[in-house]
Amino acid sequence: MSQVLLKQFTMPGPKGSGWQLLPFDLRNPGRLHKLKSTRACGWAENFVAFDSTSAEELWCNVERRIPAAFSAVHAGTPFADPLHVAALRDLVVLHYVRSHHYRDVHTDAFERTRTGLVGELISRFPEQLRREALLETGLHLSGPPSLGAFAERLIEQSSVVRDHKSGKLFRTSIEDTFYKMRAMASTWRLEVLTPETGQFLIGDNPAVTMSVKGSTTTYGMAFGDAQTLVLPIDPRHMLALGPENVVSTVPRTLVDRLNTVQVHAADRYVYMHPRSGLEAFAERAAQQQPAGDRTT
Repeated sequence: MSQVLLKQFTMPGPKGSGWQLLPFDLRNPGRLHKLKSTRACGWAENFVAFDSTSAEELWCNVERRIPAAFSAVHAGTPFADPLHVAALRDLVVLHYVRSHHYRDVHTDAFERTRTGLVGELISRFPEQLRREALLETGLHLSGPPSLGAFAERLIEQSSVVRDHKSGKLFRTSIEDTFYKMRAMASTWRLEVLTPETGQFLIGDNPAVTMSVKGSTTTYGMAFGDAQTLVLPIDPRHMLALGPENVVSTVPRTLVDRLNTVQVHAADRYVYMHPRSGLEAFAERAAQQQPAGDRTT
């Protein structure tokens, strides 16, 4: 998560401690939660492990345009400059791709593909596998278990698997996905939501796809299947992709639903302004989420 985004949820800490916010650990909700600097929050070690320079340049190209866009939001003129709208849309897309959620989706998809490939090799190319195994090992393989083990060995030696282990495949995936999603998002407009009362908090998977039907909110679906993609940008503003550029004031009930989605979509932490008073809310929301459920 970008430092420029987290800083929007901070306030000056005790003398000499700089700007701080309150991280809430959803795995340990009853612990004493202490104020921390933004640099101690929202990071993942070796998120892009292979040749991260190009990815970091992509992040920086988006983030350097954000302070001016945030100033426009705070001034109540987010749509006065089309460049600000484009920057804010890019920020939403960036945080969708640069997230624990996207990394998990990428890893799960790779593992499913690798597992499926083993079965496909056994069913479609059994004789070729037997010949290759005989050449490499001198063994005559017969049944599916032995063929499967050899197929897994071949796949493990492939350049794709090596690129996956090094992190190269993930880096190229998030960069490619960012550009594809940015193109898709460019056809959407930008809604700026402000709370009638209360404040927004932000999770460590902050850009969340959502669909709302009546009193049911579903989240975490593919971007193409979602009604919107949301991102809190400070305690008083949330961005949402929608059909038109508009600033909307939303009631407390919707603020609570949006905050609940942030809690349920989070990997481990949600972050809040130190004076938000949202600690008890975050604890209740975490306790109300059934395992594996993506509705609120």
